Amino acid sequence: MARSALLNVMVAAVRKSTRGLARDFGEVENLQVSKKGPGDFVTAADRRVEKILLQELEHVRPGYCFLTEETGVVEGRDKTHRWIIDPIDGTTNFIHGIPMFCVSLALERDGVLVAGVIFNPISDELFVAERGAGAYLNDRRLRVAARRDLADAVLTCGIPHSNRGGHDLFLKELARLQVRVSGVRRTGSAALDLAWLAAGRFDGLWERGLQPWDTAAGILLVREAGGMASDIDGKPDPLVTGNIVAGNDDIVRAMQKELKAAAS
Repeated sequence: MARSALLNVMVAAVRKSTRGLARDFGEVENLQVSKKGPGDFVTAADRRVEKILLQELEHVRPGYCFLTEETGVVEGRDKTHRWIIDPIDGTTNFIHGIPMFCVSLALERDGVLVAGVIFNPISDELFVAERGAGAYLNDRRLRVAARRDLADAVLTCGIPHSNRGGHDLFLKELARLQVRVSGVRRTGSAALDLAWLAAGRFDGLWERGLQPWDTAAGILLVREAGGMASDIDGKPDPLVTGNIVAGNDDIVRAMQKELKAAAS
């Protein structure tokens, strides 16, 4: 694919920020046997990736605003543009030596998602999307899966951990859906889930309580791959509510119906 200048800037920044992550990941695997554990090491890796992204993006697009997982809100002179960054999505996987994590970077213009990049440095899979220009994996055009019936679908979801609420509702939703689908998976990275859905590996996704940096790039990937990314409860913007359901149109509507029944 021929990338725009904007996507070239984003991909270059992401690749530069992740140059040491494969080495860090190998070091984390070694730290699994230590009593101290890898927590502090991973926190440093997270912050280093974010610092490089902030520096690179500010250099090439000075004045843009930022919303990042580690730093939070960084106001810029240009209020029409906002970078949305998750330096390591799937941190728990990273800590445990599971090679399913990624860097997620998106750009908003006037509140509209216009470009997104998701990169797993271990698998070297680079997902990119630009509004109106399609979604790609390592230059291969992506389309969401065409399966229309829940009975044929493999879904992915997020399981709320101990520090998040919503456990009872999730169990109701899971009980409702797992008997109606071909399978349910949980990867530990919402950004990768959305990228894989855009690539047709998953048929549908649902998760509650997410942050914009978890989903921004992935939402654009799904939409540019011909899919639908909506709020679980039918509200206008899953990026705002944090409650997302995604897939092709038929799968999303079927999932929303079942999730509504589970919540009633």
